[in-house]
Amino acid sequence: MIRDRAFYRNILRLSLPAAFQALMSLVVVMADNVMVASLDPLGLSLAAVSQSNAVTNFVNASLTGLAGGGVVLVAQYWGKRDMERIKPVCATIVTACLGLALVVSLLVLMFPSYVLRLVISGKEREITALALQYLPVLCLSYLPFALTAAMIGMLRGVEVVRVTLYATAVSLVTNITLNYILIFGKLGLPALGVRGAAIATVLARLIEAAVVANYLFRRQKALPLRPRDLTRHRRWAWQDYARYGLPVGLTDAQWALVGMLKMVIIGQMGRMMINAVAVTDMLFNLGTLFTFALAGGAAVVVGKAVGAGDYALVRAYSRTIQVMFFLIGLVMSLVVFLLRWPFIGLYSLDGQTAALAATMVAICALTLIGTTYHASCFVGINRGAGDSRFVMLVDMICGWLVVLPLAALSAFVLHLPLHWIYFMTRIDQTFKWLIAWLRLRGNKWIHNVTREAAP
Repeated sequence: MIRDRAFYRNILRLSLPAAFQALMSLVVVMADNVMVASLDPLGLSLAAVSQSNAVTNFVNASLTGLAGGGVVLVAQYWGKRDMERIKPVCATIVTACLGLALVVSLLVLMFPSYVLRLVISGKEREITALALQYLPVLCLSYLPFALTAAMIGMLRGVEVVRVTLYATAVSLVTNITLNYILIFGKLGLPALGVRGAAIATVLARLIEAAVVANYLFRRQKALPLRPRDLTRHRRWAWQDYARYGLPVGLTDAQWALVGMLKMVIIGQMGRMMINAVAVTDMLFNLGTLFTFALAGGAAVVVGKAVGAGDYALVRAYSRTIQVMFFLIGLVMSLVVFLLRWPFIGLYSLDGQTAALAATMVAICALTLIGTTYHASCFVGINRGAGDSRFVMLVDMICGWLVVLPLAALSAFVLHLPLHWIYFMTRIDQTFKWLIAWLRLRGNKWIHNVTREAAP
């Protein structure tokens, strides 16, 4: 175990702004859902928004993954203080994120019905009609979010995290205020319902991107970037990103795709299942946001040590981080379980749906310990040490060969009770921790991905 208090302070300094950002983002989504749930007693609007957000969650997770892949390279070059190589890496990150956001936005705008058909049963025509008012507007937020994710990722790689607090505070106030005004028609404006929620999100994302860009180019000094630096590409940067960074993005993208396909299965189970999962997943995300934020901070700390060539320190960091996250998992599992009924009470759910949600939350609490531990390893230690391809392989095998087949089998062949179908969508969380533990017992996970000489 590391006894140096500076280690813990550094991880918290890097992680707390990201945790605050994730918390505020979830608060915004939860406020959205609570407001939208009050629009109709049948829960049609909540179902439409939650299933549409399966697409948005896929896009956002993919963009965050692409940015996170760049952090691996930026952090290790930061450990060597090689600023000239960081700039082309940053240009690569921004271009990759904006390219993905543009492609998905165009697909949603051109073929909204086909996209929604993936996540909403064709029998649910009322839900689909509401979703068609929501998703084509919401997809306009993907481009500003892509820019924000790329810029925050670059800054986190050089240990600049304060901007996250500024951007999150502005986005929180803007989004909730505009949601209230546009959903319910306040200040003399018409009540736009779910379309108003989408417009509010787009405006909040634009303002958030402007705040982060202003901080990146005009206020901070650690990363000396100018806007034109983000247009200057180098072949070696794309090659290194494809080899070491892109697997991180692909891991998050394919796992987000698995998550969307799980929502496809859930979408065929009816409105009660959709709404119960929407509430359950929100509480689960609240229970894991601090975990993933800490893991992101751990990746920077580990990556910096790898870039500096101090591998003994890297292994010491690894042992300490594993113990820390196991204890955090125990605490968060208990918290989620105890908060299940007060949290479910925030939503306008009927008794049967609320009971189903409570059972699902109990399942989440059970699997949360394993989730927290393997997140510390895969998202924090392995990624920071350049072992992203192993993480991608594990996630692909678990998602495509275990989770999706078992979830589909339980839903469409065995016709198991709804809570067991939900458990099958999370069954990998019961054993991935063992894979993570075994991987970190040796030294194969440490990879210095930096180049020796500055260009």
